[in-house]
Amino acid sequence: MKSKLLLALLTVTLAGTAAAQAKVEDAIKFRQSGYVFMAWNMQRIKANVEGTYNKDEVIKAANAIQAIANSGMGALYVPGSDKGKGWEDTRVKPELFTNKEGVGKVAGAFVKEANEMAKVAATGDAAAAKEQFGKLGGTCKGCHDDFKVKK
Repeated sequence: MKSKLLLALLTVTLAGTAAAQAKVEDAIKFRQSGYVFMAWNMQRIKANVEGTYNKDEVIKAANAIQAIANSGMGALYVPGSDKGKGWEDTRVKPELFTNKEGVGKVAGAFVKEANEMAKVAATGDAAAAKEQFGKLGGTCKGCHDDFKVKK
């Protein structure tokens, strides 16, 4: 487990360095990739809390989400990245770049609930994981409602 944590920290550090030097299009691609990976892991948890519960799957998915939440993805919102294309057109609202207080609030809530999701998943308590998953999903929705353009 320690080696996985060390690898995750190294990856985050390198990604942060790359983000600082990233072109707008690359920054958009990096953050879109992170969110797609996170969505896949959210689906893994959802499938388990709504179906047959597999503690190990929930732990893996929760740990992946926690790593993303703590990775510093905010650095990928570089000036000019409110417009442009990564893998697809960005759907970030311009308000994300001007509403620092609102962004800080939703980002902080997401990190808090992602960290708690990893803790709860480790207990193996399916009911608690389902409850925490709802809280985590609520933080995603809060950000989407305020800072993501609807299709």
